[in-house]
Amino acid sequence: MRSLLFAAALSALTTCAAFAADGKIVKVLPHLLDKEGRHVLSPSLFERDAYQARLRKHPELVSGMRFDVQWKASGNVESPLKLRIELRTANNASGAAAIREIEVTKPRLWTRWSGVEIKGQEYTDLGEVLAWRASLVEGDKVVAEQRSFLW
Repeated sequence: MRSLLFAAALSALTTCAAFAADGKIVKVLPHLLDKEGRHVLSPSLFERDAYQARLRKHPELVSGMRFDVQWKASGNVESPLKLRIELRTANNASGAAAIREIEVTKPRLWTRWSGVEIKGQEYTDLGEVLAWRASLVEGDKVVAEQRSFLW
């Protein structure tokens, strides 16, 4: 009986260790950037929203876009984690998504914020962002994902 319990416990432990990373994307905040690379003028949420509204109203002031992503991962991470942002834009007639990736490291505790920027000529060439999808990727496996309403 003891050997059966021991075998079951050992099996459960090795099975848990074999699982890949588990993750969650908590929040995605797309921000327009002004000519100086700022998305806000002061550290107030009200001011941030007001400045973002001003940038949306005056596109000539915009020089790029940044996606701030709050994410977390747990479990065994065997290959590097990547944060992938996929964009569907007005200037891409084929409908294929533009992809930007950055390599991220697993946080020890809680969550981590990471940012992906698209600036300058690259932003101008892409045009207005219509929809986005943020994914946390381990190797070639999508661990977590969050997408905009129009995706």
